Amino acid sequence: MPSPTSRVLELLELLQRRPLVTGRGIAEQLAVDRRTVRRDITTLQRLGIPVQGERGVAGGYRLRPGYRLPPLMLTEDEATVVVLGLAAVRRLGLGGSLGDSEAALAKVHRVLPDALRRRVEALDATLAFTTAPTEGKPPAGRTALLLADAIRQGRRVRVRYRSHTEPGSTGAESERELSPYGLVVHSGRWYLAAHDHGRAALRTFRADRIRRATLTGEPALAPPAGFDPLAHVSRSLAQVPWPHQVEVLLRLPLPEAVRRIPGTLADLAELDGGTVLRMRVTSLDWAASYLASLGCAFQVRQPEQLRAHVRALAARLAEA
Repeated sequence: MPSPTSRVLELLELLQRRPLVTGRGIAEQLAVDRRTVRRDITTLQRLGIPVQGERGVAGGYRLRPGYRLPPLMLTEDEATVVVLGLAAVRRLGLGGSLGDSEAALAKVHRVLPDALRRRVEALDATLAFTTAPTEGKPPAGRTALLLADAIRQGRRVRVRYRSHTEPGSTGAESERELSPYGLVVHSGRWYLAAHDHGRAALRTFRADRIRRATLTGEPALAPPAGFDPLAHVSRSLAQVPWPHQVEVLLRLPLPEAVRRIPGTLADLAELDGGTVLRMRVTSLDWAASYLASLGCAFQVRQPEQLRAHVRALAARLAEA
């Protein structure tokens, strides 16, 4: 259920969109009772918002005719940042549905001064990206906010979590009590680094698979000394059990290997002045191409089949 503050803001948005709204209509839209509607109307009136009530069969609530909220005072640079941020949310799959970002931008447009609003609308309409859009799997906004609040306050959360599923099947759901440590976004997906109290271990959770998250009264378990949520999630993603386990010795110093290879792709460790790369992949052809793209000598340690894929790639490149 939304907080009282967010509910009042949603009520104000509803009154701005419609010339007249009945008490019943507001109650149904906000999923509250009529008494709560009257209380929220009173809150708006105390804040100086001229909400008028009309009695009778055709009655309801409306903003005083001609009333407009004061313009949102953004500089041109600030307005540009807002538009770019919402465009990035859509492009990178970071937020909710397309309708959510469009609704947010529409609200910004309504309260900008006219001249700046026209320029902002032009920017949004003409902006193009060279990168392909990402199909994201963001969590519900309420879930993301609750997890962030729990991390900042150092409190545990209780969630219902749906496990990974194969396409066409539904995953099993389980109750979890977690001490959350950090949220990490990678390729349009949100991940939560947390201690799972039921399993007494650090785990990585897909935030979009979390259901019915609630704060508990218990303090969170302190993370291990020097714990880095980003590094933890990156290691977890690099260890996803794809079919092939690859281990290669790169003739490349570890610092340079770290600069070239994302932590979400592989585990890296120093050995004899070089770097041991360990990763799991779905395709050995892809692994051979990726190793070749690193621009350094390397020695395949496992699997043996990868050597054949590297030789085949070398032959194709030689012919080309």
